[in-house]
Formats: sequence, C-alpha cells, structure tokens
Amino acid sequence: MNTIIVICGPTASGKTALSVELAKIYGGEIISADSMQIYTDMDIASAKASPEEQQGIPHHLMNFLDPSESFSVADYVKLCKEKCGEIFARGNIPIICGGTGLYISSFVDNLTFDECKQDPEYREEMRKYAEENGAAALLEKLREVDPETAGMLHENNIGRIIRALEVYKTTGHTISESKRNSRKEPSPYKFIMITLDFADREQLKERINRRVDEMIERGLLNEAKECFAQKNRPTAAQAIGIKELYPYLCGEKTLEECVEELKLRTRQYAKRQLTWFRRGGKMNRLVIEKNDGLCEILSKARRIIDDNLQIMENSRQN
Repeated sequence: MNTIIVICGPTASGKTALSVELAKIYGGEIISADSMQIYTDMDIASAKASPEEQQGIPHHLMNFLDPSESFSVADYVKLCKEKCGEIFARGNIPIICGGTGLYISSFVDNLTFDECKQDPEYREEMRKYAEENGAAALLEKLREVDPETAGMLHENNIGRIIRALEVYKTTGHTISESKRNSRKEPSPYKFIMITLDFADREQLKERINRRVDEMIERGLLNEAKECFAQKNRPTAAQAIGIKELYPYLCGEKTLEECVEELKLRTRQYAKRQLTWFRRGGKMNRLVIEKNDGLCEILSKARRIIDDNLQIMENSRQN
C-alpha cells in the first residue's frame, strides 16, 4: 500500500520538527513542499532545517536550485513523483512537509500540465515591469487576464506571476483553465493529510514574532545583503524575510521598523496559508493547544495516522 503522509500548515507551526519525529517512527524520508526552500542560499529566510534539525533523516527537494532559475508547479509535481518512487523503492514512507498549498494540492490531486513554450524575452520584459512599477502592479496585470490564479498568489511571488502571464501569452488560455482541463486520473497513492492549526490565533502570532527575532539573531540581515548584491536573483529578492529588510539596507528605515514589517508580512502570509489548508476536505486538522509541546503534538499526529492506516487496512481486506 503506497501511503504518503502530508504535514502542512502555516509558517512557524512546527511542521519540520513534527515531520522529523514521524519519520523516525514510521521509517520515513521527508520531501519539502516549500516554494522558497528549493533554492540555494536563503537558508535562514526560508527556514530550512539545519543538519542538526534533520537528525539524519533524508530531506529531498530542498536547496537544489539557483535562485536565478525558474521553477514551476509542474516541475514540482514531476520531481515529487520521482522522489516518492525512489523512497518507496527503498522500503520507506514519503512524508511531504511544507506550507506551499499549490504544490501540495497539485501533487495530491495528480494534476497534469500542458507543455507550453517559454518566452524568455517576455519574461524579462515582465521582470523589468515589476522593477519599474512594483510587484502589486504586476499582480494586477495578471488579475486582468486570470483573476482566479491572481487570487491565489501573493505579490511577492513574482516568478509565479510571470509564469502565469507567460502561459497566457504563449497558449491563449490561463493556468486556471489548464488545471480544469488537465487529466485528473486518480493518484496511485493513498494520502494521510494533516494540517496544523491553533486553538488560539495569538499563539501562532507569538511563534511567528519569536521566529523572526531568532532569524535576525542567526544572521538574516547578512543573508539579505548577499541576496541584494546579486542582481540576477529576482525571486530571492522578493522572498518574505528578504524584501522587508531592503529599506534598512538602503538607509530608508530603521532596522526595528523593518523587523516589525517582516513580522506583519509573515503573519499575513500565515493567515493565507491557514485559509488555504482549512478549505481542503481531505485534511485531518490537528489543533495545537496553548500548552502543547512537541510530545503532545506528536501524540495527536500518531493517533490520526494510525487511525487512517487502520481504516485503509480494513478497506483493503474487505
């Protein structure tokens, strides 16, 4: 039975630590589902698990692509399928962990994607448009032709906004239409999907604020400096955790002002993530109470997984 465990939820919810513990219990290997962790550099901004945090558990689709390179949802689905096949061949269980809902839903729903031509000149034109007019203006340009996709993207996701515009220009139809027309063959896998949520939203807010402070202590500012020194990395420059520090590096704002802005933007991002994952009918919602530590969260996750495995086994026997 090819069962895949999915751990998703908002930023700073503890997905990484939980996934590592589950991998140790169930014989798993972790596949990242984070649109920023795929890139080299930006280790602090994207909250990549350090070697110590990984605890010897194999991690895949993380830290393998230069930020100057483009990467689509279709690319993610293709690579995720490959990694799952390799993990199953080793007799282990894939554990997909991340907060990029579009990656997770596209893989779980087994979406296929039309091969469409690329237009490097148009892509560069749109990058310049964003530089001159702002990311919000670029997103508005997409909204004019594909409001559905625009509604699912944040203005910081310049790479994906440009890709959506490029698809429309080269094919004459939108990414939204492509998804609806894609072949929806049943996935060959069974999924146990857990989304982390909070009984008290203030608890998540406190975790986010604390994480941002820790990121600053670990050297986020130097990471941002290095990123802005490399002009051919527009995706990295728009990442949450990098973009917000730019006014300080330019002498336009104090560091304290930029850090508060980063906390606000991260909380807003977490809210969008919660909205995305709460609407998924396949999700098992794991509610984190105020005093829950990793032990309590792990216990709740194990109950969900074991109950689902038992149901799958009973169904197979019947």
